Amino acid sequence: MPRPEPQQIHAFLSDFARRQAARTVDLPGGFAVFDDAFAHSRANNQLVIAPAVGGTIGRAADPEALPAVADEVLGHLPYRLVSVLDDALATACAGPLVRAGYTHSVCLVMLHTGPVPDGGHAEVVDLDEIRAPLARRWRGFLPDADGDVIRHLVDRREARHRGAAIVHFIGSRAENGEVVSWADLYLDPETGTAQVEDLITSQAHLGRGHADAVLATALSLAADAGCGTRFLTADAADWPRHWYERRGFSVVGRTHHFERD
Repeated sequence: MPRPEPQQIHAFLSDFARRQAARTVDLPGGFAVFDDAFAHSRANNQLVIAPAVGGTIGRAADPEALPAVADEVLGHLPYRLVSVLDDALATACAGPLVRAGYTHSVCLVMLHTGPVPDGGHAEVVDLDEIRAPLARRWRGFLPDADGDVIRHLVDRREARHRGAAIVHFIGSRAENGEVVSWADLYLDPETGTAQVEDLITSQAHLGRGHADAVLATALSLAADAGCGTRFLTADAADWPRHWYERRGFSVVGRTHHFERD
């Protein structure tokens, strides 16, 4: 019997984090992922708390002990990131983490429930084609970051090839041929699951339909691959969630992220 879609999505997110990691450490109720090649990327070096069978936190997990566990496991890093992939787990873990100085943010899990677009004007592109525009965009997001931070945030996409059975980078080009909007597409045809991730458009090309082209192409490719569960995550406090809703996405769950410098 197929798993309910939120559970299927949690499993996909958990499996992706494990598969793209250079190394993992299993812990009660979750696991830690590490990649020393991208030490400045929090997403590649974090603690993941994932639902176990029955939706419980898992074997011998103690939410009150979680800050100490994070300090022990992530102690060699100058930051802490703990991701919790389920609302019920986050409710149990939020209090101890916030009291320990973590900030709490929420991402919405949004499932595509609208009609699949008829193709799109974007295409599968090589990672090298988006390195320069992606670096410029990250410099806009993080103007005070040094060169190593920007390089790791760009180059970490290399590791994403390990995360799913099929990984595509989808890009929309300007008239001069430059890729000006892009996103990742992760496909697992075996489970029928697809994720669209990190849809970004160059600042100078916003509002020209490039993001629509990328999203339409990604959804079409996912449907062609037999992935009936097509989802993305969006910041609960930011405007893109409404943009996605207008394009056929509905909120089906939330993931929670706790960070501390």
